[in-house]
Amino acid sequence: MNGMKKIQSLNPATGELLAEFETLDLAGAQHKAQETRVAQREWRLLPMSQRATLVKQLGEVLRMNKDEYGRLMTLEMGKPLKEAVAEVEKCALLCDYYAENGPTFLAPEDVPTEAKKSYVRFDPLGVVLGVMPWNFPFWQVIRFAVPAILAGNGGLLKHSSNVPQCALALEESFAKAGFPRHLFQALLISGPDASALIGTPAVDAVSLTGSTAAGSHVAEAAGKALKPCVLELGGSDPFIILDDADVERAAQVAVAARMINNGQSCIAAKRFIIQKGAIEAFERAVAEEFKKLKMGNPVDEGVNIGPLAAQSFADEIERQVNDSLSKGAQAVFGGKKPQGPGAFFEPTLLKGVMPGMATWDEEVFGPVMSYIAVENVEEAIEIANSSEYGLGSSLWTKDLALAESVAPRIEAGFVGINSMVKSDPRLPFGGVKRSGFGRELSQFGIREFVNVKTVVVNE
Repeated sequence: MNGMKKIQSLNPATGELLAEFETLDLAGAQHKAQETRVAQREWRLLPMSQRATLVKQLGEVLRMNKDEYGRLMTLEMGKPLKEAVAEVEKCALLCDYYAENGPTFLAPEDVPTEAKKSYVRFDPLGVVLGVMPWNFPFWQVIRFAVPAILAGNGGLLKHSSNVPQCALALEESFAKAGFPRHLFQALLISGPDASALIGTPAVDAVSLTGSTAAGSHVAEAAGKALKPCVLELGGSDPFIILDDADVERAAQVAVAARMINNGQSCIAAKRFIIQKGAIEAFERAVAEEFKKLKMGNPVDEGVNIGPLAAQSFADEIERQVNDSLSKGAQAVFGGKKPQGPGAFFEPTLLKGVMPGMATWDEEVFGPVMSYIAVENVEEAIEIANSSEYGLGSSLWTKDLALAESVAPRIEAGFVGINSMVKSDPRLPFGGVKRSGFGRELSQFGIREFVNVKTVVVNE
């Protein structure tokens, strides 16, 4: 440890200093990475059944500690406590899914050729570095680490600097489950040192979930070192409601999709595109849903909107909303940063938003809804695809044939028809355009960090 830099864990609801940790320097990180490599060389030789058993045990550890881990998330980054506990439960379900299905996904596949025997096998790459964000501190890590480790790799975690206790708790959970010592380790290092680590022999592949800017830096470092990477980046997901939709139900889901995790989700619905015939019903229904929102300390019962993860994030939301209001948008609800302690911003509904306003053009990472009216489905598709992002999308209509004909035309990695966007271990997850590349989850995700190896056997 260099002893010169420290990482602080702060409660965003109160500003309280929860804990403080010394960072590792690059040499210290390389030392830990070498420990992980040594552990991985033994781990890859274990039968898949033994690896799957430990993944199953990890799920049990997460379930047993869900209240503790959930509270830790809430204290470090402000997620409502109920959502935090549910996040840990979802992590456990992912472990169950891969423990049951991973061995099948990675089983060798025979390919008939002129040779006596030909087949494809899926061997580990080595050590995978995960660079992970604060908004889903457990889920984002588990969904990268579990499939990679089950495939025979080792795992290193460079977590966001505002959730160091979550990072260490995740490392602890792997140890409690019985995984070999050092196979999965958290590195309390800076962003620049993480990029430098990618360029060393210590790391064989990289998975990043985060901003487009962070993804660009990591992709550059990985590209220079000729190392594979998976990037799950920002989103500005369109949420389209057509005239014939169940508008009341769509509006209920729209508010839930926007406000999840205090609006701090890459797959939160962010651009609401409403056909003109549905506008009045949408406005009424959304207004009713907004009345149900309760902002406050996220550990308190009944609170469904907590603080943003840092004061600077609340300041950025304030800038984006004020920019839009100054250009003609109107605040139907909220629109202000409350006085007092905590990184709070009021749940906000803006009408009259147009391209050229910050809340439409930029990714808004907070509890702000804005919508735009369109004449028809063609205009809705055009506006939906006008973003530089392509992560998720939702389309609401009773005409399912129309919806399924529109789905191939939406430039996104996910199209939810009469459904919000949400990740599911059984389905691949990822985006296109500036939302990244590669896939997580399902059989596609577990094969991202393997050597797809051809074996041909002759006499």
